[in-house]
Amino acid sequence: MMHQISSSPFNNAVEKLASLPGIGNKTALRLVLQLLNRNQQEIEEFGNAFIGLSDQIQYCNSCYNISDTSTCSVCSNSSRSDDVICVVENILDVIAIERTNQFSGKFHVLGGIISPMEGIGPGDIKIHELVERINKNQPKEIIMALSTTMEGDATNFYIYKKLAHLDIEVTTIARGVGIGDEIEYTDELTLGRSLLNRIPFKNTLSLK
Repeated sequence: MMHQISSSPFNNAVEKLASLPGIGNKTALRLVLQLLNRNQQEIEEFGNAFIGLSDQIQYCNSCYNISDTSTCSVCSNSSRSDDVICVVENILDVIAIERTNQFSGKFHVLGGIISPMEGIGPGDIKIHELVERINKNQPKEIIMALSTTMEGDATNFYIYKKLAHLDIEVTTIARGVGIGDEIEYTDELTLGRSLLNRIPFKNTLSLK
């Protein structure tokens, strides 16, 4: 345990930052010391930015992307196609795909992938909502853009079977994204090409 400074507000700030994934006590300590070098207004603005996360941020009622309003900027954008829905694991994947400037459809954020080892089943993520959305809006294509891991592949297959009775094209991003890679860490050029060169999901089943 790191030796604490005799200041409760300081130690509390360090403890809260250290509770975030990937930030240990030493990193949290350095960050808090950096904040102390800022003026009071900057520190207040920093704190208010995080308060705004709980007060102002919500999830889109259509795709479950982060939004300031009930419908996110992607879903409310009339220039985006309703005919294509790209299914992703999380918000970071939406950001990664948007950076490629190669996708002009809509998204559906599952909020996770099926992972029995972690106790995450189909009912714990937004698969039911996806099927309902497809039945309601009848898009022409669903792009499966999940991480190319065992869990991602299992989730892809589960969704594919759920949609098998529908007259809809189910595709997946090309394997320019390496096996075991997560979408959010894939460089923009590779991810963009993988989107453009997507293939029918059924074609991947013969490769397994």
